[in-house]
Amino acid sequence: MATYRDCLPQLMDKLFLADGGLETTLIFDEGFELPEFAAFTLLGDAQGESALVRYFRGYAALAREQGLGFILESMTWRASLEWGKKLGCDADALDAANRNAIKLLAELRYEMQTERTPMVISGCMGPRGDGYNVASKMTAAQAQDYHRPQIESFYATEADMVSAFTMNYVEEAVGLTNAARAVGMPVVISFTVETDGRLPSGQALGDAITAVDEQTDSAPVYYMLNCAHPSHFSGALDEKAPWAKRIKGVRANASAKSHAELDEAEALDAGDPIQLADQYRQLLERLPNINVLGGCCGTDLTHLKAICRTCTHQ
Repeated sequence: MATYRDCLPQLMDKLFLADGGLETTLIFDEGFELPEFAAFTLLGDAQGESALVRYFRGYAALAREQGLGFILESMTWRASLEWGKKLGCDADALDAANRNAIKLLAELRYEMQTERTPMVISGCMGPRGDGYNVASKMTAAQAQDYHRPQIESFYATEADMVSAFTMNYVEEAVGLTNAARAVGMPVVISFTVETDGRLPSGQALGDAITAVDEQTDSAPVYYMLNCAHPSHFSGALDEKAPWAKRIKGVRANASAKSHAELDEAEALDAGDPIQLADQYRQLLERLPNINVLGGCCGTDLTHLKAICRTCTHQ
């Protein structure tokens, strides 16, 4: 089983795209109901899987058109034990879902990958709790035990890496990183921040990245920011700080609203794709180490096309 695990191509200078806001697209544009915001519940349903393939194929086609790499991020952000209980899925069902998610993406990679557009498959992971609210914390050891089963499921597939999105406190990020290291999977940690540029835990972004690196021997292959608008975190970035050079990816929200406002919103706020693209360009000018660009809540192909036009000078 050939993978990129030993040499992730996005660690070079080549620009890579990722997809946009999968769940918001499926809910607001495709009309699906996603209990607990869980896109993996569409696996095994013919209509649902067709929508997933159509969704990822659109972004992969954009990457091919632009001659860029592409990250195929699995629809498994909620496919861990705590969320599985809420969805009526036991450990075996979750294992099957995580494996089947990667199988779907592996088939798409086989169809669409080219020499100019390498496609990396990432097993998407999420927090045990609410990504916006740190109601309770695990210790790093507890987080390692909690997240390891999902990582083991990914390890048995063609996944090249795992990515932990919407991490909101250090201990969970450390535990998840240690679990990935124990299993033998490259891991990316993506933090989210509030409108003040701090994690929902209240910790400064730079302090969080530094703490994870110190407690894991810098095990994450890189860091990302997701589920926040650039206006929320741009002021928290320090171009001269060593921790800022560890950030290689951004998947921002379309909306500048706070997490609390987004939770209460009944309609999708797609923001301004052109303005968002320009904010991405400004981030790249400040942090040229960033080379993985995607979207999060509220973004779709329109936003990623604008980002391509602006950030690749096309």
